[in-house]
Amino acid sequence: MSQAPPSSQALTGGLLVLMGAIFYSSKAIMVKLAYQWPVDPTALLTLRMLFALPFYLFFALRKPRRPPPGPLPDRQAYLGLIATGLTGYYLASLFDFWGLRYVTASLERLILFSYPSLVLLLSAVVWGRRIGGRQALALLLTYLGIAVVMGLDWQPQTQPDFWRGSLLIFLAALAYAIYLMGSERLIPRLGTIRFTAWSMLAATAGILIHSLLSGQAGQLAGLDWPVYSYALLMAIVATLIPSFLIAAGIRRIGAGHAAIIGSIGPVSTILLAYLFLDERLSPGQWMGSLLVILGVSLITVRR
Repeated sequence: MSQAPPSSQALTGGLLVLMGAIFYSSKAIMVKLAYQWPVDPTALLTLRMLFALPFYLFFALRKPRRPPPGPLPDRQAYLGLIATGLTGYYLASLFDFWGLRYVTASLERLILFSYPSLVLLLSAVVWGRRIGGRQALALLLTYLGIAVVMGLDWQPQTQPDFWRGSLLIFLAALAYAIYLMGSERLIPRLGTIRFTAWSMLAATAGILIHSLLSGQAGQLAGLDWPVYSYALLMAIVATLIPSFLIAAGIRRIGAGHAAIIGSIGPVSTILLAYLFLDERLSPGQWMGSLLVILGVSLITVRR
């Protein structure tokens, strides 16, 4: 059993994770604000990746202080890295940006927050891991909460594409769950920073090819200036900064404590959506949100 971190270290680590989770949760708000101007989701995602590209190039090419433990990565590991990066940062982001055209930022965050439950289910199918009673209860609470929020959020007259958007966000959560399963096997061989940086580079290559084939690349220079501002904010505030904050926090307090604090993400998105997008949840939707957070916490946090 691991010892608890010192109080000062725990406080610093907790604050780092808290700030990182809040910064991460701002991404959906920035996407919705950018959609107030004429911009395609693919073009917006391409700008976000391009703005973040120089930073991840730096970390990808920087020589690590110490090599990661275990055997050196081989060709299969690098192919797995490319596939994992395309799944987690390209497909997941693309589905997410598409889905945000049709659903609220609050609902998007709650559906995305179901990814730990999808990891649990996929691990049971792919790796034969047993689902215990506590985990089964967590799954029930998670999807019951999502069903409550979706049922109360759906307005057929004003949201004709509500279910399309919800499905796209769910596919984003599924893609991110597959990414996490791949990262579990690859990070010990490549190291956290190198794995994250090269995954982002693979995803950037994927979205650039997608943008060229879809014809969106030619439109990147003619967008309204607020679109560029929000894309830059997404790259820095909602991508780079929180990734380092949370990594630093996990080093201080461990993944279990970080998972508890990270549960603030959906609540933060709901509050930010209220402040910047005028989105409001009914008491029933708040209850459903709490069920989702409780269910995911039961999955991600050990006793």
